[in-house]
Amino acid sequence: MRRDKTLEDLWKGAPPESDVFDPGSIEHLPATAQRYLRHALAPGALLSTCVRIAMTGSIKLKPGWCQFEAEQVIRWDRGFVWAARARVNRLPVTGFDRLIDGRGEMRWKLLSLFPVMEADGADIGRAAAGRLHAEAIWVPAVLLGPHVIWSESCPSHALATIDAHGERSELDIEINEEGAVLSCSLARWGDMDTGEFSYHPFGGTAGSERTFGGVTIPVQHRVGWLFGTPRFEEEGEFFRCTIEAAEFL
Repeated sequence: MRRDKTLEDLWKGAPPESDVFDPGSIEHLPATAQRYLRHALAPGALLSTCVRIAMTGSIKLKPGWCQFEAEQVIRWDRGFVWAARARVNRLPVTGFDRLIDGRGEMRWKLLSLFPVMEADGADIGRAAAGRLHAEAIWVPAVLLGPHVIWSESCPSHALATIDAHGERSELDIEINEEGAVLSCSLARWGDMDTGEFSYHPFGGTAGSERTFGGVTIPVQHRVGWLFGTPRFEEEGEFFRCTIEAAEFL
C-alpha cells in the first residue's frame, strides 16, 4: 500500500518514550481501572503514547461489506492518521481519515484520481476526537495522563473520563476478571450519514488480544454506531478489523 506522507511525518516526529510502568503508581485508582491497566501494561513496559498499527478487515459502504488494509498512527499529543485501501465493486478506493492538531479531515478517491468523499470542519474534528478517545485502548499508557479521571460503576466496568483534543468523553471499558477488554463505548459526536450532527452511542466488542513490547491490547474488533442497543448489528455496525502488528515508541 502506498505510504501516506502525513502518517509518516506524524510517526517520525514523535519523541521516543523513556518512562516505564510501575504498578505501584496506580494504587490510588479504582479497582477496575487498576485491574485493566495492570493487565494492559507489564511492569517496566514503556509508557508509550504513540503507536503504529497495521490492520486488515472489512468496512460497510453503500455496496455492502468491502475488504480493506490499513495503517494507522496514533500520537496522543497531536492526533491520528488512518490510511487505507479498499475495493468497492472491484475498484480500488484509497484515502485517509485523520485528526491533526485539532483539525479533522476525510479524503477518499477512486483509482487514486476521482474524489468519492471529502469532509472537514469543526464537526468532523469533534467526531474524530471521539474516535481517538475510543481507540485509547490501543495505546493504554495515555489513560494514565492528567487528562483522564477514573471511576467505576461495577466490578466489570472501568470508566475513564477523557478531556483532550477539544472533546470530553466518558469511555466505558468493559473488562473480564483478568482485566482484558471485552468492549468499550462512549457517546460520540457524529451524523450517522444524516447530515445532522449530535451525540450517539458508539463502540464495539473486542476479541482476542496480543502483547507488543509489554503492552497488551485487543486485536479483533466489531465497531459501530448505536452500540449497546438492539439496532447495533443490523444498522450501526460498520467496521470490523484485526490488528496484525503494532509498534510503540
